[in-house]
Parts: sequence; C-alpha cells; structure tokens
Amino acid sequence: MVRLFSHYIPFSLLLRVLAEGLLLFLAIVAVTAWQAPDMTSDLRHVLIPALVFSVLMTSILSALGLYRAPGGSAFHHVVGRLLLAFLLGLPVAYVTFTFLPHHDTSVRILDLTICVGLGGILILRATAFLRGTDKAVFARRVMVIGTGRDAAELERTLSSPDFGGYSVICYYPVGNKEHVCVESERIVSDDISVMDAIRHHHIDEVVVAVKERRGGVLPLRELLDCKLHGVSVLDIATFYERVTGQVRLETLRASWLIYGEGFRQGAMRTLVKRVFDVVASLLLLIVTLPVMLMAMLAVLIESGFPILYRQERVGQRGDVFKVYKLRSMYTDAESDGKPRWASAGDDRITMVGRFIRKTRIDELPQILNVLKGDMSFVGPRPERPYFVDQLSSEIPFYSVRHSVKPGITGWAQVRYSYGSSIEDAMKKLQFDLYYVKNHTLFLDIVILFETIRVVLSGHGAR
Repeated sequence: MVRLFSHYIPFSLLLRVLAEGLLLFLAIVAVTAWQAPDMTSDLRHVLIPALVFSVLMTSILSALGLYRAPGGSAFHHVVGRLLLAFLLGLPVAYVTFTFLPHHDTSVRILDLTICVGLGGILILRATAFLRGTDKAVFARRVMVIGTGRDAAELERTLSSPDFGGYSVICYYPVGNKEHVCVESERIVSDDISVMDAIRHHHIDEVVVAVKERRGGVLPLRELLDCKLHGVSVLDIATFYERVTGQVRLETLRASWLIYGEGFRQGAMRTLVKRVFDVVASLLLLIVTLPVMLMAMLAVLIESGFPILYRQERVGQRGDVFKVYKLRSMYTDAESDGKPRWASAGDDRITMVGRFIRKTRIDELPQILNVLKGDMSFVGPRPERPYFVDQLSSEIPFYSVRHSVKPGITGWAQVRYSYGSSIEDAMKKLQFDLYYVKNHTLFLDIVILFETIRVVLSGHGAR
C-alpha cells in the first residue's frame, strides 16, 4: 500500500496506472518518430500533447472502473470497457493532436497511436489476467497475532478478490487458547519467539488481532523487536483501514479514534473544500442543466406537480436542513406519515422516477444545497432525522459522520450499494468513517471519478 495524500492506494494499482500511462505516452512519441521524424526536431511539440493524451486517457479508464480491484471482472468485460474507453477517448485524441504541427500528418499518427495504445494495454491486461491477477506477484505475507474471531474474519476479508495483495501465512497464539477460530495446522507453536516465526515463514507484516489486551496478553517486547528489525506491525483496525478503505466497527475502540491520525479540521482545509464545492457545483450545473430541465418535464407529464420536493435531512453538527430533489415517488408515497427506506422494486416509485434514480438525476437539484452551504459536493450522504435517531441509538460512533458536511456523493456511495436496513447503515458507516478520518481534496477527486463509474453502470441504485 502507498499512502498518497492520506489515502491508501495498492502498490500494484499505482504501478498499473503508471505503466499504462507511460505506454500511451510512448505510443504517441514512437509513432510520431516513425511516421514524421521531422516533427520530433522540437520535442516540445510532441511531448506536451503526448503527456496530455496519456493523462486524459488514464482518467477515462479510471472513470470506467478499469483501475478497480482486478478480481471482480471477467477478461471479456475488461476488453469491452477498454474499447468503450478508447471510443470515448477519440474526441480527446483529436483535440490533443490539433496541437501537433503538420496537422494532416497528425491524423495518420492518431490512427496508429490508438491501435498501438489499445493493443499495448490489452497485452498488459491479458498478461495480468493469465498470471492470476497481481496478487501472486505483489502479495505480502502476513502473520496474525491471535487465533480468535477477529483473526478468522481478517482472513475471510483478505480472501475476497476485492482485497488482493495480502496472504495470511500463519497465526501466533496468545491469551486464552480455548477460543480458536482458525485452522490449527497454521498456528505457530508459542515455544518459539515472534521474531523466529517471522524469519521461518518469511513474513512481511504482522497484524495484531486480539480483542482483549489487558494483563500482559500481548508479547509487546517481541513486537517492538519486530518493528526495529524492519517488519511492519499493525493494529487490526489500522490494517482494515489501509486495505479495505473502511474503519471496521467490530475492531474499533474510542482510544484509536482519539489518539490516531486523521480527523483533522482546520480553516485552510475548510476553505479549500468550499472553493472546490462551489467550482465543481457550478460546472456540474452548467453541464447538466438541459438534463434537469428534461427530467422536470418528464416528471410533470407523468405525475404532475410538485416537480421538486424538499425533505428534512441532518447535516454537519446535527443541524437539520431541507434537501432538494427531483420527485421520483408518487405524491402519496408516505401517506401514513411513517418514513420508510426505499427498497428494490419499491411500488412507490414512478416510471420516470426509476430512471432518474438509476442515473442519479434526481440528486442534481442538491447542487443548490451545495451553493447555499448546507452540503458539500463530496461527503457522507445526509439521512432523515427519523432514521438518524434510530441509527444513533443502535450503531456506535454513528454521530461521527456529522462532523463534516454531507455530500451529493460520497465514499460509501461509490463503495457500497444502496442501504435499506440497520445492517446496511452499519456497513456504509464504516466507509463514512474512513472518509471523515482521511478526507482531502485528492480523495474528493478520487470519489468523483468513482461516481462517474457508478452512474454509468447504474450500480446500487433503487
């Protein structure tokens, strides 16, 4: 894992982005040198368009979800999205190549560049796929301190294709041995030291997964020796945060929140975020205004007024405000006065409503909430007061998400499907806590790219 602006990025993912960006960059340079060697006399005329083209193309690949965890997609799906990415990238390429001298020659260079770039990325992706994803090459060997439920859950999490790059090799027993939840064959004998076990199994990282740590349960001196010898030693909560992009509630302790890094608030951070919110909202308003007007007309034709509706939501510091949305349900959707979560196949949703919810068009009027200052462009989604009271009483640390402004989109929205239960709210809170702890302008931009992918795929909408 590489920590970039407080956000954790898998090293294999970063390497893939750099490799494919470099390939696209070199494709323009190589094809230009081959087809029009006289154009390379002044490299500035080639290098700048090549750099712009590679950055924009990798951005499109990211927006289409091609830089997500490799385990969840069949290769033919990857090929389809790559072809779509290059189709979307053609206008980008034509604009980029207008900056090249000898424009007539540039068109021929463009055709060859697209072929070379697409072919090269397909070869890279096919190689990774046939090799069995990046996990075999970049997997770090982990020893878990503890043999209980937390240790077993850690291995179940790492076995998911979404969280590749780590392999649990063995477990080191501590404390009460009656609650063993892992394979006994992989438990290291406690007759040897932690350092000897690390050397024997060639361990890269040690994760402490012990819930009860009082009474000298942990071999603290030995763990310190591990760290002094260059072996990474992590608390399970920190490990989950790094690998999964979540703050897991079952491993969370108040002391970890208080003394750990993150949860930074300050005047400069608030100013930067506000400027980003206003600029991004105005740009989105300009781009989507025709779409909103057509959606309003469709709502009016199908079910009449009101087209927009306002609903109470809980914002920063628990303040209640009115959120704006395009109406996607019938006007008598909650005639009994009792708030309910939307569910799959909800009969309260109109035909137009299903489409605008699927494409997230119904959320666009919230741009006004951002400009007013009630919301941010990126942040935890605001909930209704009725549900906030219910969830706060049943889920620990739920109120922490209200320490920042709610957003139109958020880390939980792009990483988890629509929630319609207490359990779903707990899962989404784990992502919200990660965002509150680590939010930066860089993470906001990452979430925006992920949002484009979610909107294009219709993932998680109801």
